[in-house]
Amino acid sequence: MSEHLLLEKKGAIATLTMNRPESRNALSVQMREKLFESMQDIETDDSIRCVVVKGAGDHFMAGGDVISFAEIAKKDPDERQKIFENRIHGLHPTIFTMRRMQKPIIASVQGAAAGFGLSLAMACDMVIAADSSFFTLAYINIATTPDGSGTYSLPRIVGLKKAMEIAMLGDRFDAAEAQRLGLVNFVVPSAKLEEETDKLAKRLAAGPTVAIGRTKRLMHESLVNDMEKQLALEAENFAACARTDDWAEGIFAFGEKRKPEFKGK
Repeated sequence: MSEHLLLEKKGAIATLTMNRPESRNALSVQMREKLFESMQDIETDDSIRCVVVKGAGDHFMAGGDVISFAEIAKKDPDERQKIFENRIHGLHPTIFTMRRMQKPIIASVQGAAAGFGLSLAMACDMVIAADSSFFTLAYINIATTPDGSGTYSLPRIVGLKKAMEIAMLGDRFDAAEAQRLGLVNFVVPSAKLEEETDKLAKRLAAGPTVAIGRTKRLMHESLVNDMEKQLALEAENFAACARTDDWAEGIFAFGEKRKPEFKGK
C-alpha cells in the first residue's frame, strides 16, 4: 500500500503531499497519523524554515473519506458517536502543532478544498490557490458539523454572518471569491501554481525565521488578548528578536543599503 502522505525535505523547505489522488486525497486514518508525525518532525527540525502542504494529482483534499463511513453508518448510534468522537479528537494534535509551530505553513491548493481540506487550508498561515480551484465546507451535506478547527478559523477570517452562510448552506465557491473573503492570499494560473508556490516558500524560507515565528504567535494571541497584554507581548517579542543574528544583519544591511542575508538564527 502506498504512503497516504509524503514528506520531502529540500533545503530549508519541507513539503507535505497528501497522496490519495484516486479519492481526491480524502483523509484516511493513515494520512491523519502521518500528518501529525510529519508536523512534529518538521517542528523540531531546525534546518526547515518553511512548510508547504499540497495534494497529489488534481485536488488539494476533498475532506473525509465519506465512502468509508458507510460501514460505520450500519452500527448503532452510540457506537457511531463513540467512533467519531475519538477519531476527530485524533486530529487535534496536528492542528495544535501547526498553530504553535514557529515556521510559516503554506497551503498550495488546486482543485477541491472541501470539508477537512478547507479546515486544513485555514489552519495554514497562508494559502496560494490555482484560479481553477474551488472551496466548500460541505459537512452540512452529510448532516454533520465541521471539524479540524474549521469553526474556529472560519468566523475569524470571514466574519460570523458569512461563516454561518458557508457552513449552513455548504455552497461551493471559486478561488476569486475565496480571495475576496480572505481565505486565500494569492490566486495564480493553474499552470503556474507549483512555480509560484516554490517562489513564495523560498521567500519565506530565506526570511528571518525567528521574527516570522514570533510574528505568527503574536497575530494568533491578539485574537484573545486585551490591548495591555498584547502590547506587553509586542515589547517582549521585539526585544527577543533583537538578540538574534538576523536582527543585527537586518540593521547592518539597512545601513549599507543592501539586501539582508538572513540565516534563521
